[in-house]
Amino acid sequence: MATNTTSQAREEILSKIRKALNADRLPMPFPEAEYWNPASAFIKNETTSDELFAENFVGLGGKYIYCENEQELLQNIAALYENREWFNLFCSDQRLLEICRNNKLDFVKAANNSDETADACITGCEALIARTGSFLMSSRQHLGRVSSVFYPVHIVVAYKADLVYDISDGLELLQQKYSGNPPSMISIQTGPSRTADIEKTLVTGVHGPKEVFCFYVNV
Repeated sequence: MATNTTSQAREEILSKIRKALNADRLPMPFPEAEYWNPASAFIKNETTSDELFAENFVGLGGKYIYCENEQELLQNIAALYENREWFNLFCSDQRLLEICRNNKLDFVKAANNSDETADACITGCEALIARTGSFLMSSRQHLGRVSSVFYPVHIVVAYKADLVYDISDGLELLQQKYSGNPPSMISIQTGPSRTADIEKTLVTGVHGPKEVFCFYVNV
């Protein structure tokens, strides 16, 4: 008798499940989204890597500045500083800081994460990822854990040798550079900080910089 009762209850539950499955399905959350084919992400097109990076980076809200050489880089940094009327421009990359000092860009100061008054910070990067328009950063860079996320504006200076096609290529570049002693932290940063956690309203600059510049030096 108990077995029959159990079987009947089980059948009622299954019947409700079948009915629910046959009911109208919920609409797709983002019906306007195109179907993504994973294989297409690994197909290289005829666009050069620097053009592809620039296109993807700008498409994600970044600001891309092409520099033919380091002299043009310095001119563009000075122009940006004057145009924005900044007071404190920091640099966490020791080599770039030395170049600025040697060329009389005295307004560029050594990064100090205890100073919250800085308007922007210049850093280098481990690699530029063309396919995603991203920067590969690591803890092996000077102040690498914080300098790219602490300040309201992040300025990345990158060179032709830093440019790779995909993330796997960037990780291989890191492996070659730090053979036997890899960084304890590797991050991939793509465009300005953004979130839509609150009422699905997109807000930038919440968890990191609200603006990201890339000065690409073609040498």
